[in-house]
Amino acid sequence: MKFEFEEFSTVEDVFLYLVSVAPYMKQVLPVSSYKGYVFSIIPLTPLSGEVLMMVYTKGHIDPGMVEFDISTKKYKSVTLVERADKNYFVVLTPKIATIADGAIELLEKRPMH
Repeated sequence: MKFEFEEFSTVEDVFLYLVSVAPYMKQVLPVSSYKGYVFSIIPLTPLSGEVLMMVYTKGHIDPGMVEFDISTKKYKSVTLVERADKNYFVVLTPKIATIADGAIELLEKRPMH
């Protein structure tokens, strides 16, 4: 398995990126908050799964659902998917995530630029 990385400065920028690459009409997307990172791991080679990209920022979000407004680049915690003009993320905090562990380990070994 090979990892690629795309780092952003804020959680909002990660959400904006994920909304832009999400399949049309996909309104609820998963995001992880784990080991000091907020991220999503996207398969770049969907059939083989050999190349994965971790889109991330450093930080933490509490688990649950958040509503993201593209026009204002703001998000807030919600309990329901209420509006078709908003995007929603389900924030998960796994106890163990071996794929994420592998990506984070590789990321933290990379030289800083």
